[in-house]
Amino acid sequence: MTRQYRIQKVTGEPDWDKIEKAPLDQRMWRPCEAISAYAQLAYDESRLYVHLHAEEAQIRAENSGVLDQPCQDSCLEFFLSAAECDARYLNIELNPNLCLYFGFGTGRVDRMRLLLPGGGKTLNACCERTATGWDVAYELPFKLLQLFFPDFSPSGKIRGNFYKCGDLTAQEHYLAWNRVDAGHPDFHLPAYFGELCFSD
Repeated sequence: MTRQYRIQKVTGEPDWDKIEKAPLDQRMWRPCEAISAYAQLAYDESRLYVHLHAEEAQIRAENSGVLDQPCQDSCLEFFLSAAECDARYLNIELNPNLCLYFGFGTGRVDRMRLLLPGGGKTLNACCERTATGWDVAYELPFKLLQLFFPDFSPSGKIRGNFYKCGDLTAQEHYLAWNRVDAGHPDFHLPAYFGELCFSD
């Protein structure tokens, strides 16, 4: 079943307390009842705002290098195809150190890792620890999305999914918003993306 999420239009910085949450409640491949997460999106005239939150008692944050893999740590991810009928997608992965994986392609095998000039800072990324977990927020300017999807405009539907994982955490885990029906851990399957709908 394909889920839908409505992307709310805002003026200025979003008030995340008023934005709909997309629960990452699909637990796959490993038991992980102690970890939960949700995602939120909003947009204005020039950018898409992304906010991801995890409830996670044992946070792993070891990686910080340019070519390190944030998915080995406590990691929150957003994959999106900003064109309804385009097989390609961006995958954006961040750990609590704002170690960034920014990739583009059609799947696990053919995607490219792109190094943004300032890493997570290019996206105005920020992270905050909470008493019981952590948050990450960042911005995707439409001009950036249009480098990959030239016909993109903030209207209609695009496709995407939100994920929480931690390959080397104390409790290996894999959570998603829209369920991924694969026999082994693999988020790089755009056939399982949900629908992201821009509100007017």
